[in-house]
Amino acid sequence: MYQLNDLLHLMARLRDPQHGCPWDLQQNYASIVPHTLEEAYEVADAIESGDFEHLPGELGDLLFQVVYYSQLGQEEGRFDFATVVDAITRK
Repeated sequence: MYQLNDLLHLMARLRDPQHGCPWDLQQNYASIVPHTLEEAYEVADAIESGDFEHLPGELGDLLFQVVYYSQLGQEEGRFDFATVVDAITRK
């Protein structure tokens, strides 16, 4: 079973400047906002329709968006995933 570190590693690989995915390398905070909103709506839809079988996958898609923003923040030296976890835990 994959763990959180595997997901963080996958995102780092997708954004690797030399070997990463061309599409992922072109993305920025603003360009992934529509994807984040779509994933949030898919989570809400799964809950509202009682589709709990697919809810873990939809939550994973939403988590992937958080990981994406965290990777962008890390690349810019602003914040990383650990900072996000710390912020919500402190809140």
